Amino acid sequence: MLTFLGFLMIAIFMGLIMNKKMTPLTALVLVPVLIALVAGFGPELGKMMKEGVKEIALTGVMLIFAILYFSLMIDTGLFEPLVQFILKIVGDNPVKTTIGTALLTTLVSLDGDGSSTYIIVVAAMLPLYKKQGMNPLVLTCIIMLAGGIMNILPWGGPTARVMSSLKLGHTEIFVPMIPVMVIGIIWVFIVAYILGTKEKKRISQYGKYTKYNKQDIVGDEDNTLRRPKLLIINFILTVILLCVMILDIIPLGIAFMIAFCIAAIINYPKLKDQQKIISKHAGNALSVAGMIFGAGIFTGILNGTGIMQAMGNSMIEIIPKSWGGFLNVITAVCSVPLTFFLTNDAYYFGILPIITATGTQLGIPPDVLGRASLVGQASHLLSPLVPSTYLLVSLAGVEFSDHLKFTLKWAIGSSIVMLVGALILGII
Repeated sequence: MLTFLGFLMIAIFMGLIMNKKMTPLTALVLVPVLIALVAGFGPELGKMMKEGVKEIALTGVMLIFAILYFSLMIDTGLFEPLVQFILKIVGDNPVKTTIGTALLTTLVSLDGDGSSTYIIVVAAMLPLYKKQGMNPLVLTCIIMLAGGIMNILPWGGPTARVMSSLKLGHTEIFVPMIPVMVIGIIWVFIVAYILGTKEKKRISQYGKYTKYNKQDIVGDEDNTLRRPKLLIINFILTVILLCVMILDIIPLGIAFMIAFCIAAIINYPKLKDQQKIISKHAGNALSVAGMIFGAGIFTGILNGTGIMQAMGNSMIEIIPKSWGGFLNVITAVCSVPLTFFLTNDAYYFGILPIITATGTQLGIPPDVLGRASLVGQASHLLSPLVPSTYLLVSLAGVEFSDHLKFTLKWAIGSSIVMLVGALILGII
């Protein structure tokens, strides 16, 4: 029953947002609440939602102040040299622009944090897409594809969860996955070339893409906010912030909060200028934060009702026992929908141990299944349960539903390419 309710909840949610009947925020909150009430969980509903919001709270704070910090830095002109450098390289060529997007995302993603990657890459590349009249969905697609593969880095999250769950080291889980990641990145560059070629052809035939649904992070240029004389100081502050993030010295949300306050005082000593910066970007920060806390309610109800665990167990149980010898392939294939519809914590701490226990009985080592479970990460970041996804679409000024429909086939393609590569190389 719980499994049925879980898939019903997700089907209704996906249907509503993809057909644009509800915003992601309202669907994230109302759909699970309605399902939980129908299932008789009314008395426990408040506690479930509270726990879900608590779990996501620091992420929400981080995204709010990350947007404010990098928006301030964009206003000061910190990324202007980078934009000019990229513009000089790619010129007015959509193919070079898309390939440059893939390269920049891959490099920036080395820090392991999706949110900062999205902010930096969108800030650098979106002006180029606008200038050339390119579809911003191409930008979000390429960023998502590259980010999904780089998310397999040990400090990115999923791999650390696999190592923790199975009590294995990075030499057993991550190192063998490096060739698969390389194959995945090559695929991203191929997709970038294909999409760039299509955009170049479309622009030559039909003209530039001009529809932007709402204000993006770059916003209207305000030269009064430029601080060219403070470029070096802002750069040093940003590098320190990234080092704090990589070394995990303090919680990332707190780091962004402190960094924003310092940056605001250094660049805009006058109170009215600080208020101007906050009011200018508050709408964007609030819209993202709202969806983040909505996602917290969604996952809180999924976890609290036991629906998430039931869904995972049911998907494992439908696999025929005669297919046991192919459990490595089945794990890799099922990791795509499982990591899409479940959180990484639910999958890697709740479902993967069950899979590896079954594998042990069939003579399949845990490290093989652990690596197989990472194949689905190529499309995981497209999930509506990933908070940073809403940050990406908000920054690029596109609708989540449009991004999902545009990117899904390419993301599934990434998983297929990585699966085939892993099988050929004997990694899973």
